[in-house]
Amino acid sequence: MKPATQPPPASTAQNATKPTREHARGEAPRVGVVVITRNRRASLLGTLRQLRELPERPPVVVVDNGSTDGTADAVRRDFPQVRLVCPGRNLGAVGRTHGAAALTTPYVAFSDDDSWWEPGALRRAADLLDAHPRLALIAAATRVGPHGLPDPLNDALLNSPLGRDPDLPGPGVLGFLACAAVLRRTAFLSVGGFHPVLHFGAEETLLALDLDARHWGVAHCPDVIARHHPDEQPRLGRTVRVRRNEVLTAWLRRPLRHAVGQTARLMADCRRDAEARAALREAAQRLPAALARRRRLPPRVERRVRLLERGR
Repeated sequence: MKPATQPPPASTAQNATKPTREHARGEAPRVGVVVITRNRRASLLGTLRQLRELPERPPVVVVDNGSTDGTADAVRRDFPQVRLVCPGRNLGAVGRTHGAAALTTPYVAFSDDDSWWEPGALRRAADLLDAHPRLALIAAATRVGPHGLPDPLNDALLNSPLGRDPDLPGPGVLGFLACAAVLRRTAFLSVGGFHPVLHFGAEETLLALDLDARHWGVAHCPDVIARHHPDEQPRLGRTVRVRRNEVLTAWLRRPLRHAVGQTARLMADCRRDAEARAALREAAQRLPAALARRRRLPPRVERRVRLLERGR
């Protein structure tokens, strides 16, 4: 993918909190933030207000995945310092890849239109990435809602059965929340970013596998903290997309026997589960594209995946 034209320099945000040492010395920011959105204007504007207040003052790219609610106009009006990318259609998670290509910072943090970062978290992430050259992705801890409750995934990441490599700052993981991840931009783009076959729904696993296959490190760092304020109402169709993408990920990267077994289990669920039927139908529609891009994981990474599966 060719990078988009370079973003203009980020302007100084009004009403910002105390700048970091880097800004006091006039140094370029190390972390930029990519936010993807679609038809969630009010929530996005709230997220951008939170990002504007961060002491790191990161450059921000918003990728508008085909909104029809005036999102793009509102961003241009209220946040002229934000770089706006409008592909004209819903790219799904691939919008994050376009956003990262539009940045020039060495590191990129992802936010959704209902999530942002704790003050100081991006500086801590940049320090960790500076200090650990094999580290490609930091899976942050996530605090949910106005009371900052820990996301249940935090404990699963902290207790990963993969252990901790000596050259990484935290336990190795092969899963993360996209809205709580900070990445080395060159590593992310070198593996192609998020896979277009998956669109949305558990798309993070495949990216983690592809990074590990290239010997990049993926680690949980609990002192890097993201905040997530999701809607109380669940997003429709998410379970179908997740189950669809679990099957497609198997066909894209796992041994044939595993992919067949994953598909057979989904087919068995179809007898009593309408969501399973929908997931199977959507997986079948995308399967030719997945098979055309199939690339088996190295045996080293496949062993790590099986270790995780045994620990569940």
